[in-house]
Amino acid sequence: MATASTSARPDGVRGRESRRYELPEYARARRRRLNPVVTMVLLTGLSAIGLAGFVSVSAVFADSGRPAAGAVAGPPAGGGAVAEGPAVLTDNPLYEGGALTEVACPAPDLDPDDPESMAAFLHEMTDCLDEAWSEEFAGTDLPFENPSRIYWYAAGQSPCGNFPAEGTAAFYCQANKGLYLGVEDIVRNSGDSRHPEAYTFLLSHEYAHHVQGEAGILGYYHSARSRQDSAQDRHLMTRRSELQANCLGGAFLNSVGRTFPITDRERANILEDAERRGDYTPGDRTHGSPENGGMWTAHGMDLGDPAACNTWIAREDLVE
Repeated sequence: MATASTSARPDGVRGRESRRYELPEYARARRRRLNPVVTMVLLTGLSAIGLAGFVSVSAVFADSGRPAAGAVAGPPAGGGAVAEGPAVLTDNPLYEGGALTEVACPAPDLDPDDPESMAAFLHEMTDCLDEAWSEEFAGTDLPFENPSRIYWYAAGQSPCGNFPAEGTAAFYCQANKGLYLGVEDIVRNSGDSRHPEAYTFLLSHEYAHHVQGEAGILGYYHSARSRQDSAQDRHLMTRRSELQANCLGGAFLNSVGRTFPITDRERANILEDAERRGDYTPGDRTHGSPENGGMWTAHGMDLGDPAACNTWIAREDLVE
């Protein structure tokens, strides 16, 4: 796993030395494009919850035995949470660390048509995620280990199933703390988007599942979900997990917002992407409605604090 060194800057924002990530020989190819539009909703109930304190289709495999698109897959591997039982979800030390520290993370140049450019972009942004979340966990009683990176160009196998599967561009496998992304597949899955911030949101969402795992949230969620009698109750728990990942991803985006930078234009593109990755069909939602997907992402971006992302105590209409 590649890492990047950091250096102090006079303004107090941490920076890093760039490093080159090599593309495997067999992964040389080229590609194409997208666009839609989005709205943002802020609910007073959500604000109260937050201030008080794309893409796990569940904790298990899809019916095919493969991880679903943007899934959290794999059996619970345990985190380092101090809280036990349901409190791991609702009263976790993760919510006590305060807002994420600002990280210097200028967006690397990106050509989505060039796998080498995409791979370098993903590694550089993951370096930023490693730094931001390592700093955050240092302010809690929780241990933290960076995830392993498996950025694929061809078919392979993880402890959580084979990849790629149909529609699968990215997933987190808790069994080996693996962050899995298809370097070319995420471009297709994102409608050939030209927006670096959209890929950053996707990456930060999957990384957020690792954050949940390190905090012990993911392990308890897996076991609690398996004890639910109805698909409706299982889906509700899955939506709470997925929407929390949106919010935690938004908190990271807040931490790099000044240096990335994330202006109104980038923000609109991120929220558009968050909504597009939501579930448009009511009744069988696992990732949340488009509106709630955008809302929780915006909430994380606005407050930058994991305490604002406690979806486990949110009203059901906010996690529909």
